[in-house]
Amino acid sequence: MWRVLQAVLAAFFGVQSERKRREDFQQSSPWPFILTGVLMTLVFVVAVGFLAHWASS
Repeated sequence: MWRVLQAVLAAFFGVQSERKRREDFQQSSPWPFILTGVLMTLVFVVAVGFLAHWASS
């Protein structure tokens, strides 16, 4: 799970190396990456919404 999380975070910031990207695409199933990406996106959106609400108060 740590490897998937690390790969998704690197992809979010656009700093993933070509070697790591190739390793990730050789995984048998893309679902762990997809689910982690969706969850991380939701966390990011909620965090930005919370910060915007807090800043406007």
